[in-house]
Amino acid sequence: QVQLVESGGGLVQPGGSLGLSCTASGLTFSIYVMGWYRQAPGKQRELVASITSAGTTNYADSVKGRFTMSRDNAKNTVYLQMNSLKPEDTAVYYCNAKFYKSEYWGQGTQVTVSS
Repeated sequence: QVQLVESGGGLVQPGGSLGLSCTASGLTFSIYVMGWYRQAPGKQRELVASITSAGTTNYADSVKGRFTMSRDNAKNTVYLQMNSLKPEDTAVYYCNAKFYKSEYWGQGTQVTVSS
């Protein structure tokens, strides 16, 4: 079965950096559009960043210039490098894989930005 496993969340101070990883199995990774979403308490889940099979990236305005998403098809893994973190970046971050009507989610990893 398809699995998306996120790692790298944790507690970081404002202005700090954190890197997330998501490794996929059970699917043809290279053809999927991969995304990072986040959900803060009491808020809807929102798209943070996405990357196409060709490597084209798209970012939410709130993270542009601070976050960088990349993928390594040989390792079936996507990454999200988060710099200059702010308290409002605190959320559970989810990995998403999408190809036409097929869509899968990871279990989520908590990111907390606090002093």
